Amino acid sequence: MIEKSQLVKDMLTLLGPEKVISSQLERYTYTYDSSFLSQLNEFYPDVVVCPMNTEEVQKIMRYAYKHDIPVTPRGAGSGQTGGSVPVKGGIVLDLSGWTDIVEIDESNMQVVVRPGIVHADLNVALSPYGLFFPPDPGSSKMATIGGMVGNNASGLRAVKFGNTGQYVLGLEVVLPDGEVIKTGGLHSRALKSVSGINLTSLYVGSEGTLGVITQVRLKILPKPPCRGILLTMFSSLDDAAATVLEVFKNGIVPSGIEILDDSGIKAANKFQPDLKLPEAEAALFFEINGSKAAVDFEGQQVKEIAEKRASSVEWATDAQRMAKLWQGRAVIGAASARVKAGATRIFCGEDVCFPMAKVPEALRRIKEIGAKHNTLVVIYGHIGDGNMHTAPIIDPLKPEEVEAAHRVADDIHQLALELGGSTTGEHGVGFTRSRYMAAEHGKALEIMKIIKDAIDPKGIMNPGKIWDEE
Repeated sequence: MIEKSQLVKDMLTLLGPEKVISSQLERYTYTYDSSFLSQLNEFYPDVVVCPMNTEEVQKIMRYAYKHDIPVTPRGAGSGQTGGSVPVKGGIVLDLSGWTDIVEIDESNMQVVVRPGIVHADLNVALSPYGLFFPPDPGSSKMATIGGMVGNNASGLRAVKFGNTGQYVLGLEVVLPDGEVIKTGGLHSRALKSVSGINLTSLYVGSEGTLGVITQVRLKILPKPPCRGILLTMFSSLDDAAATVLEVFKNGIVPSGIEILDDSGIKAANKFQPDLKLPEAEAALFFEINGSKAAVDFEGQQVKEIAEKRASSVEWATDAQRMAKLWQGRAVIGAASARVKAGATRIFCGEDVCFPMAKVPEALRRIKEIGAKHNTLVVIYGHIGDGNMHTAPIIDPLKPEEVEAAHRVADDIHQLALELGGSTTGEHGVGFTRSRYMAAEHGKALEIMKIIKDAIDPKGIMNPGKIWDEE
């Protein structure tokens, strides 16, 4: 491979000094994301480049392909699996500054954007049109659309609105050799198509291993005019799960159904004492949106179902009270660490997904796993689709606690596979979960690798991710 000093010089020639980052201090900020494993290592890129148009990405990829240099696309770096971390060095393609909205096509219910635009900023721009992009990750104010596509992100409202992939109509992609393709049709404005092999879906969730996404065409929807929140407390996890299933059986699809276990409730109360959530084994948050009549009707139905098993139920539709109720769920990510003095929450084994019927068993066994390794684990997540977030709470300066956290994460991933679930519901594989892929996919993983090798024969696109290379 070409010498690092020559690589930097060549990037400066290709792009100019304002788009090249080469100092050690600045490159350090690209060695990690939110994942605990990346923070325990230092995966330095040789150089970071910040292209602002497709032609610049092509130049970079042609150069990298010619010289066999690894390339890692990166957005905001808010991921939790090391997906945007350059584990093999080489070039990091920082696309976070490329934030253009190319077009808002109100009449055809779609928008065309560049990969660096942040999710929340896109929805601010769409709001005057009465439209929105529905997937709603907890990192909405940080997550870029390119990263969301690369990981097929979803979030709090996936129960009703689904994941990112359901809204991607087409992509512009720079291939590893620098060629450009457009998926979904060269000139299409259609909201659906079955023309040819679905290359768009192939790239959604590919985590930058098949090319660089440089433009995204998204389906967008009308904003629901009304919203309501129901907070329900349960003395039994099984009762909480049974309530969710009964809601679905009655034909009601809330926009979101969130759960906190008892540790999550304690964490939220410690972080924000005025919440005063009652002590319980589980709290469920139902969000319902739509027309006013639909929200009132469905809210009353869910309330009546919840009252059969819940110890307390509160329904709200006024904005101030809804905000107060939803805070119990909204603060939990930051609140988790408060349950143990001198400790912090780490992202490790944080994204498992279980069959709905197995959620109570899964939550109880996750608690057992934590106790087995003497590690506190706060549990919360999207019970409406079985996607649980587990938050080990440790002192990262104590080696014995770090080692225990690794064992906890491994046991949680193995539990997901044992119960017929998945090791990741929305955060992706990266390098933190690659060792579980063979057990989860079997022969299908080999087929994925055949596709990878056909598109990227030199293996330069985000190496070290998805496929375990140890």
